[in-house]
Amino acid sequence: MRHTLSEALSGLRRNITMTIAVVVTMWVSLSLFGVGLLSAQQVDLIKGRWYDKIEVTVFLCTAATQGTNCDAGHDATDAQRDVIRKTLESNAEVAAVTYETKDEVFVQFKEVYKDSSILGTMTAADMQDNFRVKLKNPEDYQGVVSAVQGLPGVQKVQDLRGILEPVFAWLNLARVATVGASLLLLLAAALQIGNTIRMAAFSRRRELGIMRLVGASNWFIVLPFLLESLVAALAGAVLACLTLAGLEQFVIIGKAQPAIQTVRWIGWDNIGLTVLAVVAVAIVLSTIPTLIATRRYLRV
Repeated sequence: MRHTLSEALSGLRRNITMTIAVVVTMWVSLSLFGVGLLSAQQVDLIKGRWYDKIEVTVFLCTAATQGTNCDAGHDATDAQRDVIRKTLESNAEVAAVTYETKDEVFVQFKEVYKDSSILGTMTAADMQDNFRVKLKNPEDYQGVVSAVQGLPGVQKVQDLRGILEPVFAWLNLARVATVGASLLLLLAAALQIGNTIRMAAFSRRRELGIMRLVGASNWFIVLPFLLESLVAALAGAVLACLTLAGLEQFVIIGKAQPAIQTVRWIGWDNIGLTVLAVVAVAIVLSTIPTLIATRRYLRV
């Protein structure tokens, strides 16, 4: 074991510049990889929070609105309203139905626009009564929309997924781009590790040949190179983990959470899972290229 450690340390000293290059490349690539994993978890948290709140809103006709199901100049009738309610309540995809009158909508409007000059130009008569529909499964909304959008008295059916989906699409695109860039850098790091170990093995090819001739096992020969690459990879992984921890502490906790309190942000448990993934990837990236780079020197 002493021989293995001394050979690994000797290899690190001989190839110090290449080792530093490997550490930096692993640091950057693993940090990007970790950011990609964290962004994926953040998107899932946002989806989990907002998808539970997604509702379908059925806006009813008023005298001021126009629509294919509306009678010009007239509000939706009580009979039309009853048909819409029964249609919604009988739908298997609906969990709850809430009716909001114009007065109730106007109370909410005044709260939202209490500091705006537009409030003085609006009255309850300008509002639009509606049915708010809570779904059993937010993913299944098309059946509800198609069931009521053609009913008399329905001016418009609005599904919040139509608003949120583009946001999630951009978040997912950013996640894919981050992970894709990190995978390219991880590939570069793996190639760099392989080249470093190949150069180290080539410089000691005579010694390795003698070791094989005298009966040294493959693991006895390869283990110093494995330790050398593992030390470099884990050093990059440690720096990447510290970077992710700094991101959580100074960006998420220090900046994002106080600024946007309506969003559930990733926490230290998410950082812990990501750190485990980063370390696992570092070990794999240090092991496989080393085994490939040294296999030719294991033949007698």
